[in-house]
Amino acid sequence: MKVIVFADVTDPWAYIGSTRFERAAAMFSILTGEPIELTYRALLLEPDEPSDGRLLLEALDERLGGRDQVELVNAQVTAAARITGIDLNFDEAVQANSFDAWRLLTWADESGPGFQRDLLHQLWRAHFLEGADIGDPFTLATRAALVGLELETAEALLASTEYADEVRTQDEVGTSLEVAQLPYVAIEQRWTLVGIQSQNDYVQALHQIYTEWKAEQPSEE
Repeated sequence: MKVIVFADVTDPWAYIGSTRFERAAAMFSILTGEPIELTYRALLLEPDEPSDGRLLLEALDERLGGRDQVELVNAQVTAAARITGIDLNFDEAVQANSFDAWRLLTWADESGPGFQRDLLHQLWRAHFLEGADIGDPFTLATRAALVGLELETAEALLASTEYADEVRTQDEVGTSLEVAQLPYVAIEQRWTLVGIQSQNDYVQALHQIYTEWKAEQPSEE
């Protein structure tokens, strides 16, 4: 089955939910023998976010209306991440624009199986744990190299406007779907799973969708 997941590099819920979905998809494939072809697409939550090295907590203070509200949201996110096996460090995270990251991720998707997923997780980790600026070309290029992509090609891509139109199109599609929560999982362009769910719920949903999908396939004579 073909699956598209709309997410953003700067959204922790997308990070947590996508990780759970990936694990559920792997378990589903083991149980059924049906492979899941997974592709990520951009939905930019803060398209005008600057990459200026400002601490994310300071930006969230303004966006959410004060430190008390920020701490409440962060506690919820951190708890969900912890039970998923993900470490977060909001104290050192910096605000960043994810547009260039998605240009790189779109290229990674065309570069071979697994590159996009591996790079996305590198960028999530860089942003939410290591305090790296994922809007910085050096950070992006070196993370691409870490997953086996060509460093010089990544640097040249980031110095250009390559894949900019593709990222804008991805974002426009996600916006047209009126996505309210990430991750937004679209299966075979028909079934959708919206927002973060438990790994077990994802597995159950995949089994149900698979049953319906198989029933619609032409029978082999």
